[in-house]
Amino acid sequence: MKRVVITGLGAITPIGNNVGEFWEAAKSGTNGVGEITKFDASGFKCRIAAEVKNFDPTAFIDKKEVKRMDQYTQYTMVAAAEAFESSGLDMKKDAWRRGVMTGSGIGGIQTFAEQHSVFMERGEGRVSPFFIPMMISNMGAAQVAIKYGLRGINYNVVSACASGTHAIGDAFRQIQYGSCDAVIAGGAEAAVTPLSLAGFCNMKALSTRNDDPATASRPFDAERDGFVMGEGAGYIVLEELEHAKARGANIICEMVGYGATDDAYHITSPIPGGEGGAKAMSLAIEDAGITPDKVDYINAHGTSTKYNDSFETSAIKSVFGEYANKVAVSSTKSMTGHLLGAAGGIEAIVCAKAISDGFIPPTINYKNPDPECDLDVVPNVGRKADVTYAMSNSLGFGGHNATIMFKKYKD
Repeated sequence: MKRVVITGLGAITPIGNNVGEFWEAAKSGTNGVGEITKFDASGFKCRIAAEVKNFDPTAFIDKKEVKRMDQYTQYTMVAAAEAFESSGLDMKKDAWRRGVMTGSGIGGIQTFAEQHSVFMERGEGRVSPFFIPMMISNMGAAQVAIKYGLRGINYNVVSACASGTHAIGDAFRQIQYGSCDAVIAGGAEAAVTPLSLAGFCNMKALSTRNDDPATASRPFDAERDGFVMGEGAGYIVLEELEHAKARGANIICEMVGYGATDDAYHITSPIPGGEGGAKAMSLAIEDAGITPDKVDYINAHGTSTKYNDSFETSAIKSVFGEYANKVAVSSTKSMTGHLLGAAGGIEAIVCAKAISDGFIPPTINYKNPDPECDLDVVPNVGRKADVTYAMSNSLGFGGHNATIMFKKYKD
């Protein structure tokens, strides 16, 4: 099969609106969580989120078009623009061989809620004619293709919090099998809305550490009390190796493995012991053609919920055995919150940068060790490290598990 390399990165996150800002903030352990400013959340049990700050899409998108895009699509467009620019890819060549694969677990929920209010208050005649194309979750992929003229494979993955990772894995396979030369893939989410917040609050899934938002997201810590909603987008440009070399592309790293499974257990809870996640990791390791002891860094799903963190720890132990206590395992959700369907996109960027920069970002807010989560979680302070193989895990409601593997590039 074809070899696949990463040649471009683009990010919009709660701790930086481009890859450079995001990566420096992640390295230094910057907190992106605060009180919700997008709407009045005073009546909610959870009043905190990791919001994107100072976002202005008009530098990349015409103002008229901005009004016809849900914010998750705006995040997609801006992150994609950065990824393409950094890749140096000539967008006018070989359009049928270039694709787009996005992931969004929820899609245009902001548009959905706003237009439902219009319908209920003002009647069907006042609903926007752009309601449907703004709301549907494939529109991020479609808008990127329209802007850049990309005519190859194009779709959106919906697998809850595993969406972005599944999109990247699917793109990897398309290039491996020779169907495409280049695919931009990742995820976007803009679900910090009253309706989403109410739903997650009533599930009791969210942290209620409202008085101290800076420490609310604390993966693997014994006092974790739920995840913090985040938003943004992360996209990477995947390219067939010889195609990248022929145009003199800057190769950031190589993608070498992908594993996908399902727990087949429960609509929200991971299976006890993390068997499904463990199998996804094993498949990615096998796909990469290595043994577990070759993995230098795992970007964990690490949501800061009781069951997820303990079951993911169990899964890692079952796959890595005695080596589990030697591999660095950090959760950047401690800084960004949980970006839901976009999480896999930005966490793939973390893995790529960890390899290229030789640095592993920390799990911040780690104060009280949990005996059920006794891994090297890179507590509070990141570290320099020679990272040859980096793995990213994503686990979604419905039992969806996805793992992707990156490697330091050698010709």
